[in-house]
Amino acid sequence: MDSEEGTQQPHLVLAHKLFLLRHPDVQDIEKVRLKDEVFAAVKSDDMAPLYETLVADLVLERDQGLLDSMRAKIDEEIKKLDEKIADAQENLGESEVREANLAKSLYFIRIGDKEKALEQLKVTESKTVAVGQKMDLVFYTLQLGFFYMDFDLISKSIDKAKSLFEEGGDWERKNRLKVYEGLYCMSTRNFKKAADLFLDSISTFTTYELFPYDKFIFYTVLTSIISLDRVSLKQRVVDAPEILTVIEKIPYLSEFLNALYDCQYKSFFVAFAGLTEQIKLDRYLQPHFRYFMREVRIVVYSQFLESYKSVTIEAMAKAFGVTVEFIDLELSRFIAAGKLHCKIDKVVGVLETNRPDAKNALYQATIKQGDFLLNRIQKLSRVIDL
Repeated sequence: MDSEEGTQQPHLVLAHKLFLLRHPDVQDIEKVRLKDEVFAAVKSDDMAPLYETLVADLVLERDQGLLDSMRAKIDEEIKKLDEKIADAQENLGESEVREANLAKSLYFIRIGDKEKALEQLKVTESKTVAVGQKMDLVFYTLQLGFFYMDFDLISKSIDKAKSLFEEGGDWERKNRLKVYEGLYCMSTRNFKKAADLFLDSISTFTTYELFPYDKFIFYTVLTSIISLDRVSLKQRVVDAPEILTVIEKIPYLSEFLNALYDCQYKSFFVAFAGLTEQIKLDRYLQPHFRYFMREVRIVVYSQFLESYKSVTIEAMAKAFGVTVEFIDLELSRFIAAGKLHCKIDKVVGVLETNRPDAKNALYQATIKQGDFLLNRIQKLSRVIDL
């Protein structure tokens, strides 16, 4: 599971292929290729536990001869690993015992046996003293969690990593943890925290085992657009040199970001439509596809309306390159949900903005809380008088 710079962890590559293989929008001819690649990966790593799961899910066909062969190889390899552990315990030092146990942990991860891998990682941790090495074990656990999308395991592992850092730990591992936590936040729809963590890691990114750098930039831009205000977006994303060096390599992303900031709404919608396929076919973003699409539209509509006290629906439709009916339907939904602060005058075809006054809202809240407090004091005084 060790990854060289620029190389994604093979099991996470496999996880993405499995996701695409089950995706209804992927073409059948593409699924044939993916199925062959998945089968080849499972066979080469003797992933018998995963193979059985995929057979049960009707993703792969059952080949009893292959399954028996993989099980025999696994039994033989585990026997060798156990012999190495026993030899290290009898003849070598603590460091060698730890390395032998780690090798067994990594083997269980390689063959896709989640439960035994977690069990063996705990055994390895009991043989580990250095905080840095304990952190590496947490990273292995996190990778396992992302393979199975086990958010409970991921959350507990992140908490464990943070507690380990209180004992010490180097900056390189701390920065890596930010990316892991950012990916967890994005996968659980906490886009604001994900954006902050990704942006903090942008100049120190070394987490190639999770995804390539261009994919990291893709996630950073998408989470930032629905999380940051206009000024912060300009400073931290639009003008960020690390993003500028990569963004042109990602289809539609540069147009998507710059058209939003430059208020080129027609170009923004074209780029937005181009990005939808990438978002839909991403295993971390796909569960939040509808939510993300809605939030992006709220951001762009709010930005447009910010410039006007009133504007015709026709003018707004023209700016976005869509029909009046589409804009009318879109805005009515968001207004009813309290996401946009405006009202539609259908008689004259005009949108009137009614921006919330923050100071006035605070004043009203203070008055309300004051009245509540006075009522409580009066009730208390009556009890005391009795």
